[in-house]
Amino acid sequence: MVLLTQFIGALFGLLAIIFGAFGAHALKKSFNAEQIASFETGVKYQMYHALVLLMIGFNLNLETSLEKYMVYCLIVGTFLFSFSIYGLCISGAKGNKWRFLGPVTPLGGVLLVIGWGLLLYSFIKNFI
Repeated sequence: MVLLTQFIGALFGLLAIIFGAFGAHALKKSFNAEQIASFETGVKYQMYHALVLLMIGFNLNLETSLEKYMVYCLIVGTFLFSFSIYGLCISGAKGNKWRFLGPVTPLGGVLLVIGWGLLLYSFIKNFI
């Protein structure tokens, strides 16, 4: 589980750099200001959670159910949140917005909140 967390964290970080450069250069011509801002939000959140996954992977054993659920929520939440934003922005710029992705973004956000909540709970539990 630790290696998977580190691998996914590194992969998310790599893709965030690639998508950020792609958005800043290749997509700038076809995106409006709102789409650029949304795309950048997806990239930022992806990078934040890439770093969190790496820190968790290097600092926790990830042996308990709590830790595993936390990691799953962060991985799936990041994927759903950021990649749905990318899909909405790219499809919207092409004039055929994939509206089915609209509800996916907040679902990803909820999973991220749950993942962070589980991380906080694990700290509180170990402190008490």
